[in-house]
Amino acid sequence: MIDIKEKLFSLQDLGYRDFSSRLIPTIDKERIIGVRQNADFKHLAKTIWKNHNAEARLFLKELPHFYHEENILHTLLIGEVNDFDEVMKLTEEFLPYIDNWAACDTFSPKIFEKHLDKLYKKILNWIKSDKPYVIRYGVLMLMRYYLDDLFRDDMFSLVINISSDHYYVNMMRAWYFATALAKQYDFAVKEIENKSLDTWTHNKAIQKAIESRRILDTQKEYLKTLKIK
Repeated sequence: MIDIKEKLFSLQDLGYRDFSSRLIPTIDKERIIGVRQNADFKHLAKTIWKNHNAEARLFLKELPHFYHEENILHTLLIGEVNDFDEVMKLTEEFLPYIDNWAACDTFSPKIFEKHLDKLYKKILNWIKSDKPYVIRYGVLMLMRYYLDDLFRDDMFSLVINISSDHYYVNMMRAWYFATALAKQYDFAVKEIENKSLDTWTHNKAIQKAIESRRILDTQKEYLKTLKIK
């Protein structure tokens, strides 16, 4: 038997804890241990899964967690599972308990890449959730997996039609369109020209696109003219 919290505290860096608390203002500082998300953290997750699987599976059932790093470890442990259906079950059990952008955005099981048709069906449900970080996660998955070979321009409506006043939902919507401008410019710029997004998300998407190194300078200059004042 192992104490998973003890293992996490063995990797504590108080300076990093202070740094993380500034980056994640939506959770109390007391809920942050201060563990860097580096090779040591990933090695810990692999070791726990391989050598202490019973404890790992028990940990995955112990929701909600108190510490932010417990949530990050939770995502890493899900990533060690090799069966898509089990991964999706664990994912849907965990998503409602995500309470910050960092835990949301670092969570991406590799097995998703092999089952993108099934994943897409789940995304359609996630973006209709009443929980902001479940919505954010759905948009994140759309951005990560469906702006390249699997892209269809009708997918834009999924993000456009999300109605939320939550900052971290709309920031992800803006990030999605900034990435779309980098990968599918001709289609995405039409939505910007048509002012399909709410004003805040529209302008934030343009800002993020202008900051991107993947977008041509001529495109950036044109996008500047499309800002809503």
